[in-house]
Amino acid sequence: MKKHLYIAALILASGVQAQEALYNTGNLRIHEGGVMGFHTDLINDGSFDENLGLVGFYGDNLRSISGSFPATLYDVEFVTGSGTVLQNALNVLNNANFVTGDVITDRAQPALSLNFLANAFPNGQSNISKVNGYASVNDQQNFIFPVGDDAQLRPLILSSEGINTLARCAYFIEDANNPTTLPGSYNTNNKDTQIGDISIIEFWHLEGSVPSSIQLSWNERSNIGLLTSDVNEVAIVGYSKATNRWESLNGSAPAGDLNEGVVASGSFIPDDYEVLTFAAMGEPRDFLKLENYFVSPNGDGINDFLEIPELALSPNNFVQIYNREGLKVFEKQNYTNEFNGLSTQNNFVITRDQGLPSGVYFYIVTLDDLDLEFQGFLYLAND
Repeated sequence: MKKHLYIAALILASGVQAQEALYNTGNLRIHEGGVMGFHTDLINDGSFDENLGLVGFYGDNLRSISGSFPATLYDVEFVTGSGTVLQNALNVLNNANFVTGDVITDRAQPALSLNFLANAFPNGQSNISKVNGYASVNDQQNFIFPVGDDAQLRPLILSSEGINTLARCAYFIEDANNPTTLPGSYNTNNKDTQIGDISIIEFWHLEGSVPSSIQLSWNERSNIGLLTSDVNEVAIVGYSKATNRWESLNGSAPAGDLNEGVVASGSFIPDDYEVLTFAAMGEPRDFLKLENYFVSPNGDGINDFLEIPELALSPNNFVQIYNREGLKVFEKQNYTNEFNGLSTQNNFVITRDQGLPSGVYFYIVTLDDLDLEFQGFLYLAND
């Protein structure tokens, strides 16, 4: 059984106001198997970076993490009613577990982020617990940024051609023509000729110097129907720093419908673009597409597994499956009908034995032998 260690709050005076906080000025360390629960704020003015245990932030009130030095935690979990405000960067060595309450950062200060180091990953992010502001990653090639706003998780999935020394991302539910926290404005009338209407509802800001592709999902709040009546026209566009125009980032066919779906970009360098969002291409694009599928793993021998007959044409293939929030739940190199509603990813490890919940999922299939990529969606009936 793990030994739980709860630290009593210190009382710090600030003028006539008093604030409850743990004030670390020494060398605080959590050893393997140790657990520290914060029911108060953390002010870190000392060393708090050689940890192997779990640190949790708990309570109904707003928590804050501040101080002169960023803390580096091995495992961290957030179980707060009002959220946890980062007034300094917070580093994660292994796992950040989102339960309730957002991790809130100042969008005007991107460096003050929840920062995932080389082997770290997020877990459990949802509409009620995510990064409301900037998340960043060090020394990783592929990453799911667990970002969103006050109301929704709106992740960005990054797939890079090499290791990112640093990549950083935030989501904005606002018009890119008049952003409130970014220094520029990104006129949606300045665009390449093949681009039609551009979203004025939401955008993402992504930093990174390595050529990468991204995947974004939309939902009813995205109001894609304002852009187009043909889902096949949906694409990702970016506002170029060099040309001061919106450019298409190409990519494969979108999957879904006007209410919810997913689309991937082609390869680009994130630092070349100010912001990213959805647009309709001026002319519908002709894509090859696989079918939409139904999977019901109930043991009756019918649709128990995801079967894609076209994969026989390309034994060298790669299949990825994402849920409607854009979180990867399954991947398999050289797929041969293995998906039966169970996750292969750490972000669903808690419910892996029970199977994924019923609902709509999106897939990406790469046929390496044919140099083709497809996207589509499936419905999982896992009752």
